[in-house]
Amino acid sequence: MVTKVSGLVVSLIGLVGLGVVLSAQSELSNAAQTARSAYYHSRARLADDEAAFRVYRPAYSFWQHIFTIPDGSIIFGSAEDGRLLATFPSRGNWARDVVWGEERLVGTVEGRRFSRRLGDRRDEVEALLEAAVGPVVHNPTRGRFLEPHAERYGPFLGEWGAIYERFGVPAEIGLAQAIVESGLNGRARSSARALGFCQWLPRNWNALKRLSPHVIEGYNQTTQAPYCAAYLTILATMYGSFIPALSEHHAGGVNVGRTVINGERLGGENTREQYFLGSDFARELRGIALRRYRQLYRTYGRRSALYAEMVFGNAFNVERLRSQMSQSSVYAMRAPRNIGLAEVTRVTGLSSDEVKRFNPALVRQVPSGANLYLPDYIPEFGRDVSFWHHPVDPTYAAVLDDFVRLDASVEDWHRESFESTLREFQERFEVTGTEEGTVMATILAYVISDLHTSRRGAILEEFRNSDRIQRLFDRGLSELNAVGRVKELQRLVGVDVDGVCGPRTRAAINAHDPNLLATVSACQR
Repeated sequence: MVTKVSGLVVSLIGLVGLGVVLSAQSELSNAAQTARSAYYHSRARLADDEAAFRVYRPAYSFWQHIFTIPDGSIIFGSAEDGRLLATFPSRGNWARDVVWGEERLVGTVEGRRFSRRLGDRRDEVEALLEAAVGPVVHNPTRGRFLEPHAERYGPFLGEWGAIYERFGVPAEIGLAQAIVESGLNGRARSSARALGFCQWLPRNWNALKRLSPHVIEGYNQTTQAPYCAAYLTILATMYGSFIPALSEHHAGGVNVGRTVINGERLGGENTREQYFLGSDFARELRGIALRRYRQLYRTYGRRSALYAEMVFGNAFNVERLRSQMSQSSVYAMRAPRNIGLAEVTRVTGLSSDEVKRFNPALVRQVPSGANLYLPDYIPEFGRDVSFWHHPVDPTYAAVLDDFVRLDASVEDWHRESFESTLREFQERFEVTGTEEGTVMATILAYVISDLHTSRRGAILEEFRNSDRIQRLFDRGLSELNAVGRVKELQRLVGVDVDGVCGPRTRAAINAHDPNLLATVSACQR
């Protein structure tokens, strides 16, 4: 094949032209290899994350069921592997209306009378199931959060996935985050007015609009995806893992920073271990004395600890939806002028609803400088800026590969001296002149600004070196160990029914280890 192509080129443009073509082919080949290098590095990072989940959160796959079962149910799963065990109606007869996920559990609740309070019922079923299968997890279902939007937007998952991967984010993780945050709905808004794919607050989008040379319409998922992807790959590079990166998106950088530092104090050997150990530490401390140890975790709460787990669990739903739904192309045109909805429907022959499916932000017109998205490229609507349909630019691929391999600790990122490194990458991305490079440069500028204005580095440095915080940490660790000994004693003497400080437990402790109660703050009330 090479010989035939070479002969044709020689006959047309001569030997000089042949050299140019072969050079271009070589350059494209090198670019492809560099792009694959960044891709494989990110996939390896993801594989290490999944291995860590199997150790520290083996039930993470359970969370895929939350968005696949209609609202109005409580589901229970195995804490050992996440498999679905049972589905109970939020309202109704739990002994009669349960749907079992495993046949061997049939009859577990038959003939039982449960408490009227939903929380008490959940606790009672949890105890029954744990006696049969071991530790369990449970949660209300939210199928209506995803189902209608998955039907409408599921055909775009392949295109959106290609966008995420152009920024070094495995498609299933980026899109799983979009499921957890928005149910794939570009117009989703939270009670705090956060909007879109990755639920950024208006002030965040407004900051990006000021930094970006292009018009950003935050309600279009295909507009949001590159920025969400760029932000996630930057955070994953900082932590060396997608797990704390995702958690930071939800809980904030200072909260996650404290969590990682606590995990380091607990002996975690790398950021993943430190994050998981620190996360468990915060959750357990909140369970025994919410206010006493608040300075160790601040607003890092139960959902903060579950967020990354929920995202990784929903990666299964991404793969399921992509395989079940016929995929559609999405092309992007940068509007050279204001383009009205009526004109788009007239030229394309598409219905207004179909045009709005591609462009949820579109009400009357696409503003000049913004992107119009359609299933085909229409030249009169502007130049083609759907970068995910084209081979990766060699210069952008090289910069991205260098960036995702950046060897620096989280502490380094928080030092003022590290700004020059980030500024250098910002400039390198910018000078590529590519759509992806512009997005990365914009997000890097945003991250640099945030690192300064949030005073994150100074706050975490004080947290790391404070004698007062260290004493509080030591006290909390001691109390957790004491609670663990109490629970072990409860199991030995069979009095775990009345809690850590119940009368039967107190009597058993006084009989076996009277000094133990003095170390558990909850028992001093």
